[in-house]
Amino acid sequence: MSKAYILLVMGIWLAVLPYLGFTYVWKGILTTVSGLGMIFVSIIFYREYKKKETRTEVVFDNFSENKPSN
Repeated sequence: MSKAYILLVMGIWLAVLPYLGFTYVWKGILTTVSGLGMIFVSIIFYREYKKKETRTEVVFDNFSENKPSN
């Protein structure tokens, strides 16, 4: 299941949840649990993004004039 699909399904769930006929207590509980689930999934996605991000150091050849020419 792709990451975009997971967030899409969770967004649709949160959009439809108020209209499903749950009582106020259950609606509050389900909304809170769904929101915490979205936070958890987004933290996982953020950590994966940071792991993939590679930092390349730019090295300048400052002393190229001191190299012997062949």
